Amino acid sequence: MNAQEYIDLVKTTLDALDPTRLDQLVDAFHATYEKGGNIYTMGNGGSGASASHAAGDFLKGASYGLDKRFKMICLNDNLPSMMAIANDIGWESIFIEPLKNFLQPHDLVIGISGSGNSKNVVAAMEYANEKGATTVALSGFKGGKIAQIATINVHAPVMDMEVTEDVHMVIFNIVKKQMMARLMGENPSMGSTYDQRIG
Repeated sequence: MNAQEYIDLVKTTLDALDPTRLDQLVDAFHATYEKGGNIYTMGNGGSGASASHAAGDFLKGASYGLDKRFKMICLNDNLPSMMAIANDIGWESIFIEPLKNFLQPHDLVIGISGSGNSKNVVAAMEYANEKGATTVALSGFKGGKIAQIATINVHAPVMDMEVTEDVHMVIFNIVKKQMMARLMGENPSMGSTYDQRIG
């Protein structure tokens, strides 16, 4: 695949996203924020990097200047706890175990998996569903198990892992921009207002 073919595939996949699902995701973020709930992200490999990136964006970028801030936690950021759980219990439990410490019914749990079948993500989302939390699936390929069990399914319909990961970050950036606009009444990451916010 050459550069133009890759760019075209990204464009095609973005065009194929269901905007109603994106609206549902934005509304879920807003509802969780208003209730003071936690937002959890998780994933393996590149999906884990996207989960961490998104949490960082909301802890700083989408929260900066607000009296009430987003409470967003990436479950794959605590390496010591992950390794302890993986070693003593099993890799499939690395996300479900910390959720048992924190999860409340008004929380939002976002599972990211290219295939949609990562067993540790599936287990955590099944647990979140049992506890009455809202769950979100971000997947690619055919959607996998998480697409079937999530409250909200935002699927990147493409048979390519790298494009899937690219699109998942676009989705998080869409949500971030929408939330900033709702809470700050403008687009604060463009122009002089953003310059003032970040110094």
